[in-house]
Formats: sequence, structure tokens, C-alpha cells
Amino acid sequence: MLRPLDLDPRVLRARWRSASLAAGWRFPSDWGVPEVDMVCAALTAGGATESVLSALGRARAASGAGLEETLTDLAALHAVLAGSDGDGWVTPDIDATPVRLVRITATAWAEAALDRLANPEVIDPLTGLPTGSYLRTRLAEVYRAAARTGRPVPATHLLIVATVDASAMTGWARLTGMILTADALRKVFDGGETVACLGPSTLAVLTGRDDELPRRMMAARREITARLSRDEQLHGLPPPALRMLRFPPTFAESCAVLSTVGRA
Repeated sequence: MLRPLDLDPRVLRARWRSASLAAGWRFPSDWGVPEVDMVCAALTAGGATESVLSALGRARAASGAGLEETLTDLAALHAVLAGSDGDGWVTPDIDATPVRLVRITATAWAEAALDRLANPEVIDPLTGLPTGSYLRTRLAEVYRAAARTGRPVPATHLLIVATVDASAMTGWARLTGMILTADALRKVFDGGETVACLGPSTLAVLTGRDDELPRRMMAARREITARLSRDEQLHGLPPPALRMLRFPPTFAESCAVLSTVGRA
């Protein structure tokens, strides 16, 4: 069983995150989903953990985390809670984690992963943007058009990636940052570009290459910064990193790029 510690939820969260990153969590910016805070609140209050662990498993699958990574994260939480005083380094061990908790988390992860395969969402409910599934569909159309015209996609299109580093934020603050960033990108890239949500911390824009792109990148940075600065709960949130990525020659390679940057 997971036993609660006499800790502030923020302290538990910080120790869990440190243990999980040390155990190999690959993308720090997407670790702190709201369900993490739900788990910490339940544990420090001595409440039931089954429902919040199920919610965490589903959230990990939705964010693109693999099952092994999800269970290693659970083992990191168990290692922190199993410590005598909660201080110092801990060594996550999935074999030492109670089987019942592993089963609850793994079952929820699998159900969510299978549901995503059977019913791919077109619109992300948080940001209102198309999802990565739609972006891949749109990108397939771009590659088919390139095959007809003879102009390769790397010469005609770029992917703009916006990464919101809300790893230090808790609760709804990180979600607010994503929503405001999405709104800013929609405002700037309003000429037929595809603006999509690739992951819990990543947004992307499929756009054509032209001389106006550097100016619009600067406009996007200004718009995002202005929107974030108006929200008091987002003070201290660094401006999202904006970068341009060239597409590889083939559609399959581009899909692999989308999967990688979705969790960057």
C-alpha cells in the first residue's frame, strides 16, 4: 500500500518528480500533469488512491508516455513514500511496488491507449485545437500534393513548435499557459495554417515557407508573452520556446518527428 507522509503536497510532488526524472523520465516538461497534483493531495490527506492512480494512468497514456515509463514513475512515487523520512535519494523498483497499485495504473493506461487507437480525437478538448492525429492527416495531404507538383515538402513547408515549460507549475496554472499560448498562435497564424496540439506541453503549426515567416515568429512571441503576463498565476512561467523544424523527405519520417516533439 502507498502510505501517506506528513508532507505538504508540494513537497511530495517535488520529491516524486526528482525521483522520477532520476529514474529516466525522458521529457521533464510533460511530467507535471494535473493528475499528479490529485495523487499528491489524496496521499497527504490520507484519502483513497485507487481513483487518482487510475486517472494518472489514463493521463500518462494520453500524453504519449509508454507503459514502462508510466510504471517507473509509479515506482518512483512508491520509493519516495516508502522512505523512512522522505529525505535523500531513493531507488525506484517496480518489483517492490505493490502489485495491486501496478495493476490499477497499468489497466487504466491500457484502456486509455486502446481507446485512443479505436477513437482518435480530432479536437483537443483543452485548447480547442486539432490533435496530432489531424495534423498527420493534413501532413499526408501535403506530401501527396508535393508528389504531384514535384516540389519536395522540406522546400515548401516548415513545422513551428511551441513548448510550454510548466514543470514548476502545479494544478490548473500549467493548463492555463497552454490555453493562452494556443490562442496566441491561432491569432498570428490565421491564414490557413494548421495549428495543432501535439502533447500536454507542445503545440505546433504546419505552415508554408515564405519571407514573412520570421516576422510572424516574432509576432507570435510578442503575443504569447503579452497574454501570459496578464495572468497573475503565471508569473514565473518562462515564455514558451518557439523553434522551426524542417520536415524530412518522407511522410513516415515526419510522423516520427511529430511523435518525438509531442513530448519534448
